Amino acid sequence: MTKAKLGTFEELLQLSEETMRPIVTALRETVFQVDQNACEVVRLGDRAATYGVGPRKMIDGYTYILPHKKWVNLGFYQGVDLADPEGLLEGTGARMRHVKIRSVDDANQPAVQA
Repeated sequence: MTKAKLGTFEELLQLSEETMRPIVTALRETVFQVDQNACEVVRLGDRAATYGVGPRKMIDGYTYILPHKKWVNLGFYQGVDLADPEGLLEGTGARMRHVKIRSVDDANQPAVQA
């Protein structure tokens, strides 16, 4: 296990900026709409929630929600393999990519939902 302390989604919300909490919640709802059986693991040390098929972040996880002060990253561990016709994905890592979400309206955009 990583050094990151495990916690609950509510604890992650409490660590998040108040203005970002509705966005974090909307993204979580989207993840569970896409995959109602997703395994949610909140790592308070990482200040993020990972979703996937099991508890291991980089192996079992396929997406994560990482709140910042002015936006929330919706990240993808294997993002380089995703189709991105709208050009939303950012990042320069070997595999990971993310989308910066700045509002609930952004979170609900069809391209983000897809």
